[in-house]
Amino acid sequence: MKLTTKLIPKLVPLTAAIAFAISGAAHAQEVIKIGHVGPITGPNAHMGKDNENGARMAIDELNAKGTTIGGKKVTFQLVAEDDASDPKQATAVATKLVDAKVAAVIGHLNSGTTIPASKIYSDAGIPQVSPSATNPKYTEQGFKTAFRVVANDAQLGAVLGKYAVTDLKGKNIAVIDDRTAYGQGVAEEFSKGAKKSGATIVSTQYTNDKATDFNAILTSVKSKKPDVIFFGGMDAVGGPMLRQMKQLGINSKFMGGDGICTGSLPGLAGDGLRDNEVVCAEAGGVAANAKKGMDDFRAAYKKRFGIDVVYNAAYAYDATMTVVDAMQKAKSADPKKYLPELAKISHPGITGLIAFDSKGDIKDGSLTLYTYRGGARSELGVVK
Repeated sequence: MKLTTKLIPKLVPLTAAIAFAISGAAHAQEVIKIGHVGPITGPNAHMGKDNENGARMAIDELNAKGTTIGGKKVTFQLVAEDDASDPKQATAVATKLVDAKVAAVIGHLNSGTTIPASKIYSDAGIPQVSPSATNPKYTEQGFKTAFRVVANDAQLGAVLGKYAVTDLKGKNIAVIDDRTAYGQGVAEEFSKGAKKSGATIVSTQYTNDKATDFNAILTSVKSKKPDVIFFGGMDAVGGPMLRQMKQLGINSKFMGGDGICTGSLPGLAGDGLRDNEVVCAEAGGVAANAKKGMDDFRAAYKKRFGIDVVYNAAYAYDATMTVVDAMQKAKSADPKKYLPELAKISHPGITGLIAFDSKGDIKDGSLTLYTYRGGARSELGVVK
């Protein structure tokens, strides 16, 4: 068939367009999906969004500097999901992320959601790095895909239990927990530490993670005249509990784990937060020589989101960067190929050196003790 000269002008741009499309496809960047899961709705939403923001800062930074893996430039996409601190929803979104073929998961926030979701990620061979789940059971399941970048409850509870006795002079101690995997776990570990240091647990009470009325259990606790009350749970419950302690005239020292150790506690507790009367520990912490890096992160976070860091954003940032470091060392984003590199990683994070033991727990994890003065959190010191 002979082409007429009338058809040539129409075919030339069409041919050029096809060639351009083929060329563009050949040079298209690989998109690597990284999941993040935390509560974006419900009473712990402020914490979940904080962790998500930390992961998002890492993703934005990686994309801005043109990260390469195996010599090829890649684009990272954060796939954020909401588990509402609910175990059933957590497993549903875990399955969703597996179906979306994410290369890694940063999360979940709560131990009670992290633990059931971890089986799904393990079955799919997808690495999961939690920036905040502290229950020891998470890494005791034997899953090669499970990691955490903060110290666990066994470490945290032991330190707080000893501090309650040696520093706060607590002889008689009451323990309240919210029956979640996190709250129950940290309370049990605290009790072990306190009893080992010579204290007597005079009352053990239970609530739940959505409770708002604590008069019955606090009245029972008051009758035992405890020197210290330890609460295993989150700030959304701990804050109102402090308010009601004040209303009932309970002057015991109040302690908790990282769940209450947040910048949001003063607003939640109101006038129930007395100076130097609350002591809590955060699973993590940086030594003096690393504080500048953390301060710079906090400043960048506030500039990016317009608010202060609430909880573990820096650990979510480090978890994301650690995963990508492993991908770069393996020269692949394929979980099967980079998982061995993640297990033996030594990543210089802003929260400290990220390296894991055989279970997936962070090696030599730090804890930071805090109190509250003038309605603001005040550091007491970093311990290991």
